[in-house]
Amino acid sequence: MKEQLLLLIELQECDTQLMKMESMKKQLPEKIKKLDDDFLSLQEKMEQSSRKYESSKTQHAENENKIKKLDEGIIKSKERLLEVKNNKEYQALLKEIEIAETTRSDIETVIISILDELEKLSVQVKKDQAELSGYREKYEEEKKILEINLNSMDTSSASWEQKRIDLKKKVPAELLVRYEKIKKRNNGIGISSVWKSVCNGCHMNIPPQLYIELQKSSELHSCPNCHRIMYFQDMKKPA
Repeated sequence: MKEQLLLLIELQECDTQLMKMESMKKQLPEKIKKLDDDFLSLQEKMEQSSRKYESSKTQHAENENKIKKLDEGIIKSKERLLEVKNNKEYQALLKEIEIAETTRSDIETVIISILDELEKLSVQVKKDQAELSGYREKYEEEKKILEINLNSMDTSSASWEQKRIDLKKKVPAELLVRYEKIKKRNNGIGISSVWKSVCNGCHMNIPPQLYIELQKSSELHSCPNCHRIMYFQDMKKPA
């Protein structure tokens, strides 16, 4: 009977490992997706300063181009002043030059503001890039570990499944049926250890006399609470 009990304990270990792996097969892809999503979200956030920097550079170039055109226009207007024949046209050109120079001054103010912004953004971009580089390294390392674990699941599952098949051949048919039924009713756990009168399957106390019998007898006993097959395990000693 003790030999059968040991077989059941090994069989339960196989079933427990297979359940864990089945759970991991579902959880690992979800963890990988979350890791990807979190990194992409962080990358998007940190690249905002880079996009702002590029946008400000474009604005700066556009405003420099506007000043260049205004300067060209002012020069032409001043050249025309030397050619006009009447006061009305002369005054109109002076007004045109005045408006252009005012516009030029306003644009220069905008450019100064953009240059200040570019200086600040340049510092932020460098900081974000360095930080993102650190996050990327950590992200790629974590993802690699998760992918390795996921890829190893099939091999490990096959190994435990083969061990389970071999063990089932050694367990008496009637006992195997009993174990499978109990396991099905108890979330995949058909046999549980007992220590200090407590069933480690349901964490309930068993009667004192049953606990004594469990330690002395070679018979298979069931927990009166969860009905799992029980075995005494001295937690002070290796399992």
